[in-house]
Amino acid sequence: MKIVFSLLVFIFVLNAGAQYQVGHTTITFNDPARTGGFGSGGGAGRQIQTEIYYPANTAGDNVAVASGQFPVITFGHGFAMSWDAYTNIWQHYVARGFIMAFPRTEGGLIPGPSHGDFGSDLKQVSDKMLALNTNSSSIFNGKIIQKVAIMGHSMGGGASFLAAANNTNIATVIGLAPAETTPSAIAAAPNVSVPALVFSGTADGVTPPADHHIPIYQGLTSTCKSFVSITGGAHCYYANSNFNCDFGESTSSPNISITRAEQQTALYSVLDPWLDFKLKDICQSYAAFLLAIQSTPGTVNETICPALPTVTIVNDPNQGSGVYCSSLQGNSYQWYMDNQPIVGETQQCFNIPVDLGATYQVEVFFANGCVLSQPITMTSGLNELIDSKITLYPNPANQFMTIESVKSEFMYQLLDLNGRVISMNKTLSKMHMIDISILSKGIYQVEITDGMNKITKQFIKD
Repeated sequence: MKIVFSLLVFIFVLNAGAQYQVGHTTITFNDPARTGGFGSGGGAGRQIQTEIYYPANTAGDNVAVASGQFPVITFGHGFAMSWDAYTNIWQHYVARGFIMAFPRTEGGLIPGPSHGDFGSDLKQVSDKMLALNTNSSSIFNGKIIQKVAIMGHSMGGGASFLAAANNTNIATVIGLAPAETTPSAIAAAPNVSVPALVFSGTADGVTPPADHHIPIYQGLTSTCKSFVSITGGAHCYYANSNFNCDFGESTSSPNISITRAEQQTALYSVLDPWLDFKLKDICQSYAAFLLAIQSTPGTVNETICPALPTVTIVNDPNQGSGVYCSSLQGNSYQWYMDNQPIVGETQQCFNIPVDLGATYQVEVFFANGCVLSQPITMTSGLNELIDSKITLYPNPANQFMTIESVKSEFMYQLLDLNGRVISMNKTLSKMHMIDISILSKGIYQVEITDGMNKITKQFIKD
């Protein structure tokens, strides 16, 4: 058996084309414990009309959600700003496979907005969006990954930290120029323990960093928090051009030295890998985030988020020649073969009983994140088995299927048509029966090898 070790290189292309179209729907949620709000039709209590943008195959209102499942970002608007000022935000992140929910409450000038209610609205919408995943009458039924972030700009940024206080149901909180609020976001910050990001522009005269962004960041008790300072950055440039915000900034921020597009590029450079990691569990995105924190042009940043160690796969001769282990001990593990998770292989070590000519990796989860190991590739000159040497019957099958071989020892893998490994086993008999009763109806593959030869056959579960 020849073993080839190679470095795994991850290349991240920021905003690399729109994978999804943008669908839109409006839902008015209800909080029976409060009154007021905005909208109608949500029932008795506080009305929380929410504009929701989501991945779709066809753009439009109330169109079907694209196939798959997607995490949620709940977004709080700024003072006297409408949700549609953030078209740039939802177009960017929906295309990347996120659902975005924008509560429209507390948008008026007179009477002034209630920051406390807005924070409660952000928390309520986050919880209610996740619950739609099991609502059979919702277009989001079965479509929502149970991961949510709360993010907001200016007043909505401060309210996001109010919503995140003593709230461990969210994966992360993000503030874009977060403003001090009433009740105080600065006072609430020590009660925020989830991972957090604070974005700040040095030329922001609307919410000066020293009075708003920095005290919120410093008060956070999160074990992973980062502060992104955009040199020459503005208060309003996270959003599209908006009369109310831009007018206020024109009288207070004379030292803006970058363009709106440049500020948004800096935002996405850091925020994209962070959301991919925290909401989609893409391990390699954490390394990309730490790199972005260190090297994004035009920013001066700090973070207490720890770097994760490099993990390699090592052979453990004490356990046998085919046993390979993660070089480091973590909280949990997941082994992969050819980029597909191997069902049930969740220990530090994995016994590779037969050379399949495949590439293996192990994903190791630590307290502050996860890392995917460097790959190990098994290579061999396997020849294809002659079909007559392997018999698969009955086909179609319902409860059990039998593999019969001329060899008395062979290994098999059960895969779906996408190549995902469902199960794998080694047998010391020429005949082996597989229980397929738990499989859904459809077409599957069995890959069989005796260590010298291999063949793949299809079967139908009826």
